[in-house]
Amino acid sequence: MPTGSDSAGQGKNSGGQGKKSASKANKAIKAAKKSSGVPASKAGLSKGRQIPWLTIGAIVVVVGLIAILAVNLFPKYQDRAEAQKWEPSEGNQDPSTSISDIAVQTYPAALHVAPTQRVAYDQSPPFGGPHDAVWATCTGVVYPEAIRTENAVHSLEHGAVWIAYNPDMLSADQIQTLADKVDGETYMLMSPYPGLDKAVSLQSWGHQLKVDSVDDERVDNFINALRLNRYQYPEVGASCSTVPGSFDPDNPPPFDPSAPGADAVPMDGAGLTPDASESGATGGLPSDLQLPSDLQVPNAGVPAEPAPAP
Repeated sequence: MPTGSDSAGQGKNSGGQGKKSASKANKAIKAAKKSSGVPASKAGLSKGRQIPWLTIGAIVVVVGLIAILAVNLFPKYQDRAEAQKWEPSEGNQDPSTSISDIAVQTYPAALHVAPTQRVAYDQSPPFGGPHDAVWATCTGVVYPEAIRTENAVHSLEHGAVWIAYNPDMLSADQIQTLADKVDGETYMLMSPYPGLDKAVSLQSWGHQLKVDSVDDERVDNFINALRLNRYQYPEVGASCSTVPGSFDPDNPPPFDPSAPGADAVPMDGAGLTPDASESGATGGLPSDLQLPSDLQVPNAGVPAEPAPAP
């Protein structure tokens, strides 16, 4: 019968063999990991040591979206910043004077001629001076045919920009480029002008710019600086809408290419009496007409000048 000391000895032998077996197993595992190329320190299955691919992917997506937004928005920001340089303000009432080759003149306002009268304009196209008592509709109308200049000049007096072009110098695509700047834009109008000495001519009251290309950046600069520039046109608050029964934008008075005769009204308006209605609230209508109230335009914070005392 085994003694206590024998039992203890057997226990010790069993424990030693177990430790040796475990040690061999650990060595075998380490050897297998080493042969597989995975460092023992990285071979654990701890989640805290895994590469956060989802987080990295999300960061990449966000950075990509920011880059896309920057690529798309930065040019628009640049365009807006450029446009703001040409916006009139109290401190810079005529930004157009910084546009190269612009012509600026002062003209008397509110001098009206009859529908059958001509004016001996000093410029072609004209951009100020006596004009018809009724304006050409200037609510973003692109006229396919040339219109009577005496009506177009009155539109300028209301704060509109008139784009005239030589139809013999521009292709259909180039004409469309100009039309896209005008179509549907209030206080804008456009029409061909036969015999124009440049491809394109822009007019506002007292201002003119002639250019050779529809892509000339000065075209947009002129529009931004002078369309509805309340410091530069006489009838602030006047409408550009059609006067019922007076001007039909679908059948406007035609352009007359002939030279004005000896009976044409001179540029100084000699013999004409300024129309007092243009200093009141009727929006520049001749005294025998009244524009419906829903077609009149607010003064944009600028009070109308009082009518002269009788």
